[in-house]
Parts: sequence; structure tokens; C-alpha cells
Amino acid sequence: MIVTVVGQALPLAVARRNACPTIPGRDRTLLIVSTVEERHLLGMGDESTIKIESATQLAVFLSNRPGALARVCEELAGAEINIHALAISDTADHSVVRMVVSDPTKALMLLGERGVLALETEVLMIETENHPGTLGQIADRLAGAEVNIEYAYMAATLNSTKGLMILRPDDVEKAQLVLRDL
Repeated sequence: MIVTVVGQALPLAVARRNACPTIPGRDRTLLIVSTVEERHLLGMGDESTIKIESATQLAVFLSNRPGALARVCEELAGAEINIHALAISDTADHSVVRMVVSDPTKALMLLGERGVLALETEVLMIETENHPGTLGQIADRLAGAEVNIEYAYMAATLNSTKGLMILRPDDVEKAQLVLRDL
């Protein structure tokens, strides 16, 4: 059995020595996304895997001018806050920057101190196989349970086997339950 701890594959014996939890009586891969909070993880067959975790997303409201995003990114980098995902929507006078960061509480405090309006929202981060139909399968499953996807953004490189989706369902807990056995 192989255990993946934050992207690092370890033999089961090593994982046990490092006090990583296992699933008794199961001969399946165990994925641990965070040691801080238990995450719900999904398996698709023996080889492919979908990893789902809830995350705090920040919606940062910026003026729609050159340098506004650069200043925010510089402030976050200076505080050693990593940006894991980002999408920008614009209007004539402002932009909404949605981002998932490594330390949302610290980022909110930092941005607030700088006079930048930022709101937090719970989203799902989904790492999955990068092939046609994956989003459709997820959207269909959620629609069947009457869970609406308010918005989503995703990315993968052209030849990547994995992709990352950020989904904002209207009911995060229900969405996790519905997608549990996908």
C-alpha cells in the first residue's frame, strides 16, 4: 500500500512511523491532503483518483487599473502567502479577484490593513484526471441532487494528466456528500 502525504508518495511502513492515519482492513490508496483538518477524498476505480477538499476562497475587490493586482500579489508574497488558484472577473471600474491562498486568515488581515476589501467564501478544490467529460460528470451529479454550481474555474497544462477545479456550489456540504462515491 502507498500513502500520499501532501503530494509525496510514501511506503505504508514509513507513513505508519510518521503517525499518518490508515484505513483498517482496506487495501486502497489513502490520500492525506491536510494534517490540520480531515478532508473527504474520492476514488475513481483503482488507478484514477479525485481529491476533493473544502477551502476558503477570498474575493478581493480591486480598481480596474494597471498595477492593482501586482500590489496585492507583492503584499501576499511579502507575507509568505502562496496563491494556489486565481480567477479575475472585471467590470468597467473594478475587478473581482477570486483566489485560494495558503493562509486565508492572514491574507484577510493583511489586505484589510491595506484598505483592500476582501470577503471569504467556502469552495471545493477538486484535483482530478484531465480528460473530456470530467466536469460534465461532476455537474450532472450535482444537478441530480439539486445542488447549483454558482461559479467555477479550472486549469491544467496542455499535456497534464491532472487538472484543478475550484467550484462554488450553493451547498458545499451537500456537494461533498453527493460527489463522495463518484
